[in-house]
Amino acid sequence: MEKPYKKEVLLFYCVESEELARKISAQSDLIQLQSINWRSFDDGFPNLFINNAQEIRGQHVAFLACFSSPAVIFEQLSVIFALPRLFVASFTLVLPFFPTGSFERMEEEGDVATAFTMARILSNIPVSRGGPTSLVIYDIHALQERFYFGDHVLPCFETGMPLLKQRLHQLPDAQNIVIAFPDDGAWKRFHKQLDHFPTVVCAKVREGDKRIVRLKEGDPSGRHVVIVDDLVQSGGTLIECQKVLAAHGATKVSAYVTHAVFPKKSWGRFVHTDEKSKRAFSYFWITDSCPVTVKEIANKAPFEVLSLAGSIADALQI
Repeated sequence: MEKPYKKEVLLFYCVESEELARKISAQSDLIQLQSINWRSFDDGFPNLFINNAQEIRGQHVAFLACFSSPAVIFEQLSVIFALPRLFVASFTLVLPFFPTGSFERMEEEGDVATAFTMARILSNIPVSRGGPTSLVIYDIHALQERFYFGDHVLPCFETGMPLLKQRLHQLPDAQNIVIAFPDDGAWKRFHKQLDHFPTVVCAKVREGDKRIVRLKEGDPSGRHVVIVDDLVQSGGTLIECQKVLAAHGATKVSAYVTHAVFPKKSWGRFVHTDEKSKRAFSYFWITDSCPVTVKEIANKAPFEVLSLAGSIADALQI
């Protein structure tokens, strides 16, 4: 049987994702980094230049994006829409974190589902010589969002769960791990990928004006419990889950999220500063899908970064 064909990929990247891009390139000699001059005019609007534009003709090209804030999205979209038109053989957009993914529902008339808006924008990326753009996203908030994308892009939904499973098997108490989901949504999203671990499910119930986290099913007593979700914002739900699990006898509690958004430096609520905070979360695993956070939490316990670099390098060969 012939070995599958491996293609050379020219990888462009935004400023925030340079470190992750270098890790991806280090995974394979077939991935070569390319550069863009991210300049601005005096009025603040982008003045961009794609280096070696003529040399990328006929090549497989990818762009590593990071939509960390509305301020950087426009300049990256400008490059994303330009690259496929440079006569490239194929174009892949790697957007590890789809930032508007949690805004996919309308609860009343007038709500704007910005997940749909972003999907429509990306669906209009020009077709390259090789066909529609491949769009690689990790642990999108809701799988049904694949139907928001049009026919000009091919969404490829990847997951960080293999990284978590690999790390859990390295722990000295690997045989005592229980996976906890903070709500039914997280259970539906991830339980099949973690089905060889015992599970605990929490639930948010309303008591008056408050939403209280309760244990819905499973037994955390005497176990190292790892709370799993796709993303974290303020961290309030994780903290309430930890309290409930500890109250039900968990000997250790840790957490994993693929996307550590942590607006307004809310990661500070989890940093080990005293014995109480050390007892709360033994480990907090994140990926490098949100590079701004990765830089901020460097060398701060209990945080540990599980890099998506190897997985992205594999995805570029699809």
